Amino acid sequence: MRVLITGGKGMLGRTLQRRLAGHELFVADLPEVDMTDPAQLREAMRTFRPETVIHCAAMTKVDDCESKRELAFLLNETGSRNVAVAAADAGARVIGISTDYVFDGHAARPYSETDEPAPATVYGASKLAGERAIAEVLPDRHTILRIAWLYGSGGPSFVHTLMRLGADAAGAPLKVVDDQIGNPTSTDAVAEVLAWLLDHPINGVVHGSCEGETTWYGLARTLFERAGVKRPLQPCTTAEFPRPAPRPANSRLEKARLHEAGFRMAEWQDALARFLQTERF
Repeated sequence: MRVLITGGKGMLGRTLQRRLAGHELFVADLPEVDMTDPAQLREAMRTFRPETVIHCAAMTKVDDCESKRELAFLLNETGSRNVAVAAADAGARVIGISTDYVFDGHAARPYSETDEPAPATVYGASKLAGERAIAEVLPDRHTILRIAWLYGSGGPSFVHTLMRLGADAAGAPLKVVDDQIGNPTSTDAVAEVLAWLLDHPINGVVHGSCEGETTWYGLARTLFERAGVKRPLQPCTTAEFPRPAPRPANSRLEKARLHEAGFRMAEWQDALARFLQTERF
């Protein structure tokens, strides 16, 4: 299959290049292809003629989005619309990568694909606008894959930050938030479901985070235990680490549509263990 990957040089994009090596790939990223430039996108699509576009490119620095709202919407909404329009012209379907941040995190249960989004951040609002732009342009030829708590080879990610800080075994205990819960998810696990979706397309919104749940502290503790890191950890509250963009207390995503279609994401502990077998920090 001919697959065009926007943001192909990013953390998820790099993993996709390895996982989808058996397909014919076109990596669309800066500076060669700017998703805010419709003409560049049209030219890339016409030249490569993709059957599927995996749209990874986005502004993902959550706190920066709060202070750069116009840029966030330019990249995450307008950029997504430009990608969808160019893909439509080329006769391709689009798989758009989205986020748990489209929800405010107040629910007491995992969010389903049918729950009404209610973003509490500029990042979440801009990504939701991008979801809707893709669906509007390609109502019958799109998948929105929402993921959460992503880490992958080369980073940057929470896992890489913890491993860097943990290298100082004699340092004071590291405080890690223990009142936010979610599904830690590796780029390898996401690449697996994306490879599956190429052959088993599901129209509309699909949740694709790993199975199982924990807090950031729970993830850090498991990470340090499995990696043999000796620096101590200390649980703390979100209130102890105020950020410009509020973090969802609940980022859990229910994977009902994948389950119904016969696909199950990896358990988060298994995905982390596989990641640690190959990653060099």
